Amino acid sequence: MGLVLWTMMFSFVVTSTFFSLSHQQPPLDSSEQESLYEVLHSLNPSVPWRTLFPDDLCLSAPHGVVCDFPTQQNETPHIVELSFGYVSDETPNPPCSPNATLNPLIFTSFPYLSNSSSTIASTNPSFSSFSPSSLEELLILIGNAFHGEIPFYIGGFLNLEEVTLSRNNLSGEIPSSLGLLRNLKVLDLSGNKFEQCLPHSLGNLSHLLKLDLSFNGFSCRIPESLRGLQSLHFLDLSFNRFGNFGVPLFLREIPTLKEVYLSGNFLSGVIPEIWENLGGVEKLGFSEMGLVGNIPASMGVHLKKLTYLGLDNNKLDGPVPYGLLEYASEINLENNKLSGRVEFSTTKVGQKVKLAGNTGLCVDNNKVGCKRRSGDGVLGQQLKACKKTDVVPDDAVVFSGASSLLRFDSLAGVLFVFTGFRWFGYYV
Repeated sequence: MGLVLWTMMFSFVVTSTFFSLSHQQPPLDSSEQESLYEVLHSLNPSVPWRTLFPDDLCLSAPHGVVCDFPTQQNETPHIVELSFGYVSDETPNPPCSPNATLNPLIFTSFPYLSNSSSTIASTNPSFSSFSPSSLEELLILIGNAFHGEIPFYIGGFLNLEEVTLSRNNLSGEIPSSLGLLRNLKVLDLSGNKFEQCLPHSLGNLSHLLKLDLSFNGFSCRIPESLRGLQSLHFLDLSFNRFGNFGVPLFLREIPTLKEVYLSGNFLSGVIPEIWENLGGVEKLGFSEMGLVGNIPASMGVHLKKLTYLGLDNNKLDGPVPYGLLEYASEINLENNKLSGRVEFSTTKVGQKVKLAGNTGLCVDNNKVGCKRRSGDGVLGQQLKACKKTDVVPDDAVVFSGASSLLRFDSLAGVLFVFTGFRWFGYYV
């Protein structure tokens, strides 16, 4: 299933077969009609929905309300698709007001939002009176200013593959019942006001590809159970309040990861040695986390697919592993305590490399292109040029080129690094 990101939209999307309308077709089920009026009112109370659409809502309804019409006479039609909010000028769905609320009837009163043939006998449908598994695929609500909490019974909609509720005013805690949605591939709750701890049950979502909980108020510890997300490609927990427990070590147990963002939390500690199993990572955001110590040299060896790295505004010290600058086209190391000589290949100078705020760093002025292009790239950030007397610190490890071979000489106590046609040796 492809990802659907619709601005200002709330949709239940299902598939169904549509039939021509018979003149003798019975009206829409009265309970569904009444529930739809209430849902429309909660989305935008300024619109006189009952006055504008006083008749059968299957015959005359706002755009975005779709019914299916049975082939046999005397069978009652039902609502099978609802789409609210702005999509484009060509799809004038019912608009959502700034104070729209998430009416629970959306979840409980439209059991035919599915291609399922199941029916309900109750004349007053409720969540317990039909199979929640009949709701299929998508629950998308983006940027509508909805407030309130996610109802616990959302875990009953077992066929959901995407839950995107981003950029609203939802609050409270995430219900543990979300862990029941074993078919879920996308969970995006970013840009809300959620707080407290993450439920351990999220680790049960073994088919999840994207988890975005950024820009909320989550605290406590990032649960170790997330190691169960063995299909995960995208993880964004940035700008929350996760506390002083360091970068989660379980990340090395999710080799499918391509993007990881933990910026803006209070994780602190050193950057752990977890990169050997994460060679597929392309983007890494570890800014403003209170990190200390050196940047692991192993990052320059294993992260060969890296295109973006953010380590700015931490307390990192020591040298910059050369491989990071070689692979990443965009790298931000600003405002740390890094030191030593920085070397760039000709292709990197002038790209998005940010090193300002590290008074101990100097740029190798002997590299081809650096003098000629001092108006951009790292030299444009007023980093000092290295002097002949400037040396790489004794504990530095320099990486260069596409691959490296490391070995320890136990007699001399020297780490040798072979990189293409050059050897570097530094005491360890």
